[in-house]
Amino acid sequence: MGKFDGVLLASDFDNTLLYTEESLRSGVPVPPLPERNRRALESFMAQGGRFAIATGRALAAFIRYAEMVPMNAPGVVCNGAAIYDFAQDRYLETAMLDAAARERGQEVLERFPGVAVEAYHIDNVIHVVHPNAISRQHEHITKAALTEAPTLLDVPLPLGKLLFEADHETLTEVLDFLTRQGWAEDYELIFSLSHLLEMTIRGANKGGMVRRLAARLGISMEHVYCAGDEANDISMLTAAAQGFAPANCTPAVASCGATLVCDAREGAIADVIEILERKYA
Repeated sequence: MGKFDGVLLASDFDNTLLYTEESLRSGVPVPPLPERNRRALESFMAQGGRFAIATGRALAAFIRYAEMVPMNAPGVVCNGAAIYDFAQDRYLETAMLDAAARERGQEVLERFPGVAVEAYHIDNVIHVVHPNAISRQHEHITKAALTEAPTLLDVPLPLGKLLFEADHETLTEVLDFLTRQGWAEDYELIFSLSHLLEMTIRGANKGGMVRRLAARLGISMEHVYCAGDEANDISMLTAAAQGFAPANCTPAVASCGATLVCDAREGAIADVIEILERKYA
């Protein structure tokens, strides 16, 4: 028996567990996991805690990094569209986009010619339509090859997520367009970075899937803790018994009630675990 038996900690990957922003912006190699985070996670798990990744990345975009992350629970991937068991190499739950999402996404591409879209297929394939510089930056940081398609209608189903890529001003117009069409009621539409707009089926968000993961593990939400830095993390930060955010988080996250810890480059998750060490002393 350890003091963290029955405790779940779920963390976002990019710029929370590992700072990847510089790699995205400049093309430099992705850094290793901060050793301070590694030691803290290993100690947390050795005392009975369960650690899960909760990432906006598709499985194909995270799987190459999975070995660097000490974890002992299934993870939330694709921004809440699925729970994946890395130990068993299989999906445990999925929440796929409806067939209409492709047609609606294609309407966006036709209306906004400079926008690219990545379409995340459940079979670990990332398709891209109208790739742009942001797509190529994303491909570099995820190390997941993009399969080009002429239109979204040529991309096979089922899809877990559409990821629109453009400058923030353009994506704000895309969001307004989707809302005016009445489609926002059918989907989760949220920025994961200023130049990345995520689209998953309604209810498929990190908060909802962390709840389902906790239920699978038999862990009460009173003992679930989450950490994240972007707007797409807010649903799990507010669902948790306590949410945490690194100092490099966005203003929206800083104002959502999350407890601020150190910058992701300094080992933010180690700060979180130090707080939990005192809480469960």
